[in-house]
Amino acid sequence: MHRREFEKLVEEALATIPQNFRDAIANMAIVVEHEPSADLLDELEIDPPDTLLGLYQGTPLPERSANQGNNLPDVVTLFQGPIEDEAEGDPGQIVYEIGDTLIHELGHYFGLSEDDIEDIEERYWRGEE
Repeated sequence: MHRREFEKLVEEALATIPQNFRDAIANMAIVVEHEPSADLLDELEIDPPDTLLGLYQGTPLPERSANQGNNLPDVVTLFQGPIEDEAEGDPGQIVYEIGDTLIHELGHYFGLSEDDIEDIEERYWRGEE
């Protein structure tokens, strides 16, 4: 799939995630890369066949101080190749995988626990907001 087609699916997925997550994106950059680098996978101790669908980089809200200012925006990177593979190339499934990945990575931004993130993801998959 061409990058622009994938980016359109990212836009569709954004409309499906919970409102509080969409609101958080105003202060965040969302970028698309084709694949995570081998160095990144090594750094995160991810061994094949496992891979990475997305990555949050920044300072989670609960860890920020009042005197923290003028920082670059936080970034969520979506990895197009692994997302397409996970969705087996089905555009509708790609939208769900992107949405699920955004929820997961933005959960890290909010400082949520893995259990809390999984609960939100489960509600997302059931079509609940």
